[in-house]
Amino acid sequence: MRAYIIRRIVQAIPLLFGISVILFLMMTSVGDPVSTMGGRQRVASKDRDRLVRQLGLDQPIHLQYLFWLVGNDWYRIDTDGDGEGDAYGTRRGVLRGDFGSSFRERRPALDVIGDRIPATLLLMLTAEIVTVILALVIGIYSALRQYTFADNLITALAFIFYSMPIFWIALSLLWIFSVQFKQAGLPYLPTVGMFEPGKPVTPLEIARHMILPVASLSLISIAGYSRYIRANMLEVINADYIRTARAKGLSSRRVLWRHALKNASLPLVTLIGLDLPFLVGGAVVTEQIFSWPGMGQLFISSLDRADFPVLMGLLMLIALLVVVFQILTDLVYGWLDPRIRLT
Repeated sequence: MRAYIIRRIVQAIPLLFGISVILFLMMTSVGDPVSTMGGRQRVASKDRDRLVRQLGLDQPIHLQYLFWLVGNDWYRIDTDGDGEGDAYGTRRGVLRGDFGSSFRERRPALDVIGDRIPATLLLMLTAEIVTVILALVIGIYSALRQYTFADNLITALAFIFYSMPIFWIALSLLWIFSVQFKQAGLPYLPTVGMFEPGKPVTPLEIARHMILPVASLSLISIAGYSRYIRANMLEVINADYIRTARAKGLSSRRVLWRHALKNASLPLVTLIGLDLPFLVGGAVVTEQIFSWPGMGQLFISSLDRADFPVLMGLLMLIALLVVVFQILTDLVYGWLDPRIRLT
């Protein structure tokens, strides 16, 4: 087991290096960060040249990547044009834990990202927990009542919600439970942010603001997850070893929870393992619609301002988590299914 984990980590190093190269080349072609630093005022030509030198954007692309990766404390940059290296903007590089400073907020990119992670994890983990629990219940219920009216109704609703775009669901929920409820004089749900400005920030207040975005994120995922669970439960409960367990006199509940569900959950483990890394990236559309101050909103604002350090920090964090959770998924596979050997 230890040798397997070490080998996977070693294999991940060149993968992450290749991802960083591709992402860096893509990010440098997104836009011009200097042009957005003056806000609505146009940056003067002299100031623009100075900013370009200070940020190292006048260097060749391979040197910019090298500065980003290993730092530039060994390289002195001439920022004022006097022919001498001034070492302005010296940094340690990503390999030493320095993703640079945000062009927009003038502080370390990791600090900017760290400020948004709690809000994103609160929203996304809640949505994931709701999704998994309801999908398990609905999928198992549908499989045990195959081709009944309830199964057909669940199937129809699942296809309807799964085919809907997330912005349509979010806006529909907002219109019904906020706008229409308010006009009808009913208790309505808040539409934006994590709490009401000027009011005490309490867990209940945050929970009220989470209802609509969590519901928007969960509905589509529940529809997809429940179909996977139903299909695998139908395959498992008709297997020979399930019939053998029933023939031995085991109760239906014991056969379902101890034998069938454990093997039917393997595809669900794969889905969750793929989803969890992207939870940190936030829900771009949902966070924009509900003004949720998370990573998705940060990504859009950073992309709009061509804030390379923050963008690269976000994307590399997601890439790293994908690798980590794929290893964890394989380990869970080996625990759930004894036939799988991690060698």
